[in-house]
Amino acid sequence: MKDVPVTRRRILDAAAAEFAQYGIAGARVDRISAKAQANKAQLYSYFGSKDGLFDQVFNELAATLMGTVPFNADDLPGYAARLYDTCLETPEIVRLATWARLERVQVGEFSEAMRGDTKRKVDQIAEAQRKGVVNPTFDPCDVLAMAMAMALAWSPASLFYTATSSDPDEDNARRRRALIDMVRNALTDSRHHADQ
Repeated sequence: MKDVPVTRRRILDAAAAEFAQYGIAGARVDRISAKAQANKAQLYSYFGSKDGLFDQVFNELAATLMGTVPFNADDLPGYAARLYDTCLETPEIVRLATWARLERVQVGEFSEAMRGDTKRKVDQIAEAQRKGVVNPTFDPCDVLAMAMAMALAWSPASLFYTATSSDPDEDNARRRRALIDMVRNALTDSRHHADQ
């Protein structure tokens, strides 16, 4: 039984790639099993179903995203830039989230797994508004949504252009600078950035 964690990990990695490419409905357990060098019985034993496997993959990637991109409400432009960089390096996170939104939760709150993290960020934004760092005319939830939306403007969910880590460095640097300026100008309190 020493190989259980290794096999489970291979299944999760293969499933992440499969779900990112084909979505939940289009993903095939046969392809996941073959790529993971595991049999379907193992997959079902570990995860119960294809939906259970997707839930595990999505929750793991959401936790990675929350842990990888530090949030500081006093520096929303920096947060947006870090989110942009993470999505360039791991575009499958955005693709998995897009598939989850399309195939699972079309409206309302996106994920129970992210609820606590979202509340913490919203509370920090409200505090930054009280301190005069973030524009107080917007609801804190809307501020978070807009900062994230701007950071994802060039992600695989973009309706305009999907940037990649293989794009020229100067292009990604230009986008990052534009993002930082736009988030600062749109969401921070004008009195605060007059001091900077």
